[in-house]
Amino acid sequence: MIIFIASLVVNVGMWFERFVIVVTSLANDFLPSSWGMFEPTWVDVMTFLGSFGLFMTFFLLFIRYLPVLAIAELKAIMPAADPHGHGHSYNEMTSETDEQAKISEEEG
Repeated sequence: MIIFIASLVVNVGMWFERFVIVVTSLANDFLPSSWGMFEPTWVDVMTFLGSFGLFMTFFLLFIRYLPVLAIAELKAIMPAADPHGHGHSYNEMTSETDEQAKISEEEG
């Protein structure tokens, strides 16, 4: 979890670095008399928001068509993955007979 948070901080820091490079280059023209603050137009804002929308679209398509859980973990919990199962019930695998399971359910 710590590595994930660190990666988010690095990603945000790199985005701000790129933002500073772009905004300062757009705010300062070749003539010092025309220098001013950068004010984004509606095209700039929509391009920025569209990049988030495009990322979310691809991300949702990715988790829709590719497995989110590891296949190895899913196979481990499948009954067919038990090497000693041979089609027996869970109670038989744990050395508990069906009669003992019924008695323990009635008592509990």
